[in-house]
Amino acid sequence: MGLLRPTILQIIPELETGGAELSTIEIAEAVVRGGGRAIVLSEGGRMAGRIAEVGGELVTFPAATKNPARLWANAKAIATIARTENVNLIHARSRAPAWSALAAARRTKLPFVTTYHGIYKEAGRAKRLYNSVMARGDIVIANSRYTADLVASRYGTSRDRMRVIYRGVDLAAFDPAKVPAARIDALRHAWGVAHNQRIVLHAARLTRWKGQTEIIATGARLRERFPDCVFILAGDAQGRDDYRAGLVQQIAALNLEDCVRLVGHVDDMPAAFGAAHTAFVASSEPEAFGRAAAEAQAMCCPVISTNIGAPPETVLAPPRVAADARTGWLVPPKDLDAYDAALSEALSLDTSARAAMGKRAREHVTTAFSTFAMQRSTLAVYDQLLGSRLEEAFAGTEHTNSASSDMES
Repeated sequence: MGLLRPTILQIIPELETGGAELSTIEIAEAVVRGGGRAIVLSEGGRMAGRIAEVGGELVTFPAATKNPARLWANAKAIATIARTENVNLIHARSRAPAWSALAAARRTKLPFVTTYHGIYKEAGRAKRLYNSVMARGDIVIANSRYTADLVASRYGTSRDRMRVIYRGVDLAAFDPAKVPAARIDALRHAWGVAHNQRIVLHAARLTRWKGQTEIIATGARLRERFPDCVFILAGDAQGRDDYRAGLVQQIAALNLEDCVRLVGHVDDMPAAFGAAHTAFVASSEPEAFGRAAAEAQAMCCPVISTNIGAPPETVLAPPRVAADARTGWLVPPKDLDAYDAALSEALSLDTSARAAMGKRAREHVTTAFSTFAMQRSTLAVYDQLLGSRLEEAFAGTEHTNSASSDMES
């Protein structure tokens, strides 16, 4: 008989914002609903309170440090916590704390799981070694096929040690039927968008590779052809104040103050995608998964995305599917002509064609990218290593309330 109430310890630097952070909360919730105990080590942040809300336990811990001496001390501290709290498995979600967690797992002879959340740059041997900890789990979870291929090619990780588990979308939170018009109207009002204007939404933190400069340039190209179009750039600068200032200057230089807006952090992302006519993912570097594209589709919002990284797995477009089966467009990064053509096509859709595309988009995400499926698959990894039955117990709770969506850009 397997463990009756396994204790799963996850470690992540902070719980401020982002896909890895939300996944931590969602898996803590799944462990608890499956009859286990969920402990999270983190320095805390904006979303920290949600660990307790889903039944987990947050232990405030210096998990964000990259200081080698502190990492070694953290390994000893994690091992102590693991012994004291009868932890059965350690799951690391970020590189620096993963080194401490790996050492602790080896000391305590506990199974060690990693999730490869990002496309980490590897400039030199030292950085390659630093990143490699995320491929050292007894099982390595990759959040897309693209990520799995990258891990295999970089580190020679065997496929039998890897599992592709896509980032989940909370289909209850990102459901057009459950987002009232009042929430959408409130956002449009806050953004200064009139009822007869259409929104192109770019939801991403403000950093150069996310493509805000190209979106602004595209706005300048389309301004005269689509005068009813407003470009909303939603996301925090996260300390990149010089980059934000440069965007403001670019908008002013192109006289786009009336149709391009930097709106900062957005709490209600379901309403944001509900307000949008089209969502745009303009990343110039590969996305490991691309949460914005999946969430937009769940809200029946057509998506334009660059065709690198994982978005070609989440957005249906030719040549993968016929033109009448598309859920969006895939375009080369930084190709303003391609951006212009795709967005012009999206903005030219009549009401029925756009509605049909939106319906296909939601059906696609519902089939392949639900939070529930991600939670079940992750629990199955734990069960494989522990001989527990978390997934089976969790599956019986499918119709109970899940953790509320991150609603973070």
